Amino acid sequence: MSRRQERMAEETKRLLAQILQNLKDPRLNLSTITITRVDISNDLGHAKINVSILANEEEQKTAFNIIQKAKGFIRTELAKQLDVRYAPELEFRLDKSIEHGIKISHLLDEIKEGKQN
Repeated sequence: MSRRQERMAEETKRLLAQILQNLKDPRLNLSTITITRVDISNDLGHAKINVSILANEEEQKTAFNIIQKAKGFIRTELAKQLDVRYAPELEFRLDKSIEHGIKISHLLDEIKEGKQN
C-alpha cells in the first residue's frame, strides 16, 4: 500500500467514526460500533470498511442494515470532510474479530479456573 493510500485510509477511518456518531437512528447503539479497518484501492476509488458491532445477532443485523442504508449519506459527508473531488465507493463489511477474541478470552479464563480447582 502506498503512503498516499495509508494516509487516505487513516483519515477515512477517523472521519467515518465521527460521521457514524452523527447518525440519528434510535435503533443504533453507537457505543457498540467500531471501525476496525479501512482498505483503499490503488486508484482511491473504493474503500472496504470493516465494522465491528458488539451486540447480539439481531442487534448486529439491525445496526449493519442501518449503516448500509445510510451509505449514500455517509459517502456525501465523507466527500465534504475529506475535501476531495470524488469520495471512494464504500463497501461495509461486518468484522467479527473482536467478538471472536472476547469469546476465546472467556474460554481461556474457564480453562484457567478449571485447572485451579
